[in-house]
Parts: sequence; C-alpha cells; structure tokens
Amino acid sequence: MRPWSIQGQRPLTGWRSALSLRVPWTRLDWPILFLAGLFTALGLVFVREMQAVDELLGRAQPVDAAKQLQRLALAAPFLALGLLVRPRWLRRNAFLLYAAALLLVCLVPLLGEERNGARRWIPTPIGFELQPSEFVKVAVIVALARALYRTRLQRARDWRVPALLGLVPMALVAAQPDLGTALTIVPVTLGMFWVAGARARGLVALALAGTLLGAGAWRFHWVQGYQKKRVDTWITAFDAESLKENRTGAAYHAYQARVALGNGGLAGRGFGQGVANEAGHLPERDCDSIFAVIAEEGGFLGAATLVAGYLFFAGLFLVAAGQTRERFSRLVIAGAGLYFAAHFTINVGVNLGLLPMTGLTLPLVSTGGSSLLASFLVLGLALGLSARAEVALDVDSFQE
Repeated sequence: MRPWSIQGQRPLTGWRSALSLRVPWTRLDWPILFLAGLFTALGLVFVREMQAVDELLGRAQPVDAAKQLQRLALAAPFLALGLLVRPRWLRRNAFLLYAAALLLVCLVPLLGEERNGARRWIPTPIGFELQPSEFVKVAVIVALARALYRTRLQRARDWRVPALLGLVPMALVAAQPDLGTALTIVPVTLGMFWVAGARARGLVALALAGTLLGAGAWRFHWVQGYQKKRVDTWITAFDAESLKENRTGAAYHAYQARVALGNGGLAGRGFGQGVANEAGHLPERDCDSIFAVIAEEGGFLGAATLVAGYLFFAGLFLVAAGQTRERFSRLVIAGAGLYFAAHFTINVGVNLGLLPMTGLTLPLVSTGGSSLLASFLVLGLALGLSARAEVALDVDSFQE
C-alpha cells in the first residue's frame, strides 16, 4: 500500500513515496547531530596536524587532509538522504536494500582490488574506492529491524530469519577475508535481538553457538593463517617481555600503539608533539590507530574524555529509541547506537591491546571513505526516523 499525501487526496508516487523534503527540524535530536559534528571536526584537526608534521619532515606519502575533506563532501548527501527518507518506504523496501548490499559484496571478488592479501575494495570512476562491507552493516540494521518488526523472538522459529540475516553477510565478508568487519555485525545483531524482546537464555544460547563455531573454525583451519597469527600475537603480547621481543616482527603494530599510549601520561605531550606523529612509526595512525595518537597527545585525560563523550553519544541513540513508539523506527535507531558503540569499543580495545589487531576505523574520527559514508548514512537514518516517528499503539509503546 502506497503512502498518502498530507492532504489525503492521492497516494504518493515516484521519489515522493520514498523521500520527504519537509524535515521536522524542531523534533530533530540536535545533541546527537552536534556530537557527531564535534567528533568529525576532531578527526579533521588531528589529520590536518598529521599532514603538517609529515610535510615538515618531508615524508614521501604524507597524510592527506584535503582528501578527507573531499570524502566529507561526498558523505554529506548520505546524511541528507537518511534524514529525508520516509519510514514506511524504508520498512517496505528493507529486504530489497539488504539484497542490494549483499550483491555489492558478491561483486567484490569480480571487480575488487586486492591489498595485503584481501580483496575488499571496488574502484569507481570518480577515484573513490568503495568498500561494500561497510554498507552491509547498515543494511543488516535495516533488515533486522524489518524482520523483528512483527516478532519478539518468543518462539524458536522466530529466530530463523533474523539469525540468517546476520549470518549470511558475516560469512560473505569473512570470505574476503575481512574477519574484523564481519565480527562487528555480532554485537549489533545480538543487541538488536535484545531490544526486540529476546530472552536472556536465547541470547546466551546464541552466544555459545557462536563460540563453538569460532572454536571449530580455529580447529579446522577455516580462518586465514595471518588471522591465526594475529590472535597468537595478541595472546603473547599480554606478557611485556614477549611484546618487546616481537616488536620488530608480528607485534610491531601492537607495540607502537602501546608506546604511544604510554607516552601520553596524564595530560599528554601536547597537540602535534606525540612520538607517533614525529617518528611516524605507528602504522595507520590516521585511520585504525588514531585513538592512540589522540591518547598520546591528549594524555589519559584527553583519552578518557573521548571515551566518555563517544559512549554518551552512542547512548543518546538508545534514549531516542526508547522515546520512539513505532517499533521499526525504534529498532533502526537502537541499531545505529549499537553500530557506533560496537565500532568504538573494538577500535579502542585493539589500540589498548585488549582485542586482537584488526583493521577497523573509529567512525566519524578516522579517515576512510566508505566508513564515513556508512556512518553518515546510519546517522541520518536514525535522526530522520526519530524526528518522523509515527504514532503506534503496540505493546512496545507501553513498556518501560
């Protein structure tokens, strides 16, 4: 059934059935948007300083802040698109969008470029390299919200479709191989199950099944050799002497990240004066390891402020979800909060050595085109759905 116009005279057709140019600005969740802009600006400031240091020292491949600005300009329409989309259109077409995202992932082996033994990126005519796995995570949130729209996972059969919606993209992304990105789908999926009303014992059973699957993958060598080596290195790196012994080998990245974190002390070394910037030894310091740079230059106080602020930012999505009565919108908004919380936790955990090394960005702060586009899209969807929330008289509307 097509949505009717505001006048109630005719059904909306064409692009009007999908988008509404009337944004309810007074109902927009401005604190979320403000913090998102603050984190984006923070990332730009640090990236610009990295470029200045690289140019001062005459490095061959300096960090490019101008390129990040271009990515921001390209990502801005995705934020606008999320703000303008109609909730009913998104709900009706959720599975179609999910299928399109999976199709993009399936095209990677045919059209993608290989780097460091992984094929994850599809080059585009405008010089932008698309990473479909980033958009799959957004599609999973929307598809799960649609699947959980009419069920609260009270019966065993209710779990079939939602579980498959999470497992299929995980398998496709892990085959690239990109195990780190695939694993980010796990906390988002489990979190959305919980928001949808799943019982604790069901979630525990699912977590145990996932643990057994992971053990089987390790035992029967379903994971790549370099992935096993990362886990082995992570385990041995808890011992300081082992970390030092392997600092020029497999533990190089982990060692440099911890050195940067330790150099920060309480108040930090000062903006642009960290060893990670001056020496340039820390790999991916503008992307995967930008938290270590911020912690070194801002110290424990700066890092703690970032952690508290980002978790507060993710928590605001859950507050907005709790204030939204319409179930589909509620689930998408909660999924957006879980998206940012999961990425932040994994990225920071990797830099602190609490998790194995994996190439995962810090959304809104790190450089990276596809990550920024996906982050802006999920941000726009959450803000738009929250502002356009429809009146609903279902069970969720009266639960505290």
